[in-house]
Amino acid sequence: MKPSWDRRIKRAGELAKKHSEVSELLVFYQQLARFQQGIYEALPAAREHDLRVLLPHFSGLLELVRAAGSPELKTASAAMEEDSEDDRLGLLEAIWQHQLESRSLAGEYPFFAQALLQPYAEFLADQTNSNNEGAPSLCPFCGSRPVVAVLRPEGDGGKRSLVCSLCFTEWIFRRVVCPNCGAENKEHLPIFAAKEFEHVRVDACDTCHTYLKSIDMTKDGNAVPVVDELATISLNLWASENKYQKLRPNLFGV
Repeated sequence: MKPSWDRRIKRAGELAKKHSEVSELLVFYQQLARFQQGIYEALPAAREHDLRVLLPHFSGLLELVRAAGSPELKTASAAMEEDSEDDRLGLLEAIWQHQLESRSLAGEYPFFAQALLQPYAEFLADQTNSNNEGAPSLCPFCGSRPVVAVLRPEGDGGKRSLVCSLCFTEWIFRRVVCPNCGAENKEHLPIFAAKEFEHVRVDACDTCHTYLKSIDMTKDGNAVPVVDELATISLNLWASENKYQKLRPNLFGV
């Protein structure tokens, strides 16, 4: 079920042409995904907790951000030039060990650790034969929060899965339940959708006031959940205006 790196890169290009308001972000994501793919393919001997294998890739990431990143990321990259390897390793470990709360990930510094850890975590997850059945609210492989939900065809309806924000593991989760607080009252779980994104909706919770986007593959089978989530920032604005907070910011802190 997990889209390949090539499919993610291609989808970002498709959506960049279709949605001019987020084209700059998606074009940058394309470049970043190619960089991450290189890390993934260079990790055949990676071992769990061996985060030092990522340290040599910091320079390439900083160079990429200097060339194509946002002004905020460029400023952060300039500051990171002075960091020692121990500083960088500490940042990686803070994300890997969940020492930073999800609300803290809206800053620029965690972007660098997250960008390097995603292909590392995905590589390790792909080497593990784990059972993704069940309904935990955290990733069954790495324990991270989900960044997006997916609705896939099943019978006359669709089954719901959550996608990990770090390793992209996808696991089955009940459709009518909040993945943050477990609320099950349908009347307290409103859904918002916009005409311009017929296959994407906001699943909110009036109990804990969080939300998560869902990508409906029954309406667009070409969607790539983590990419389509990036392309629908305008839905974040609706949620924010209605006092909902995102369950987990994406790689870019939104």
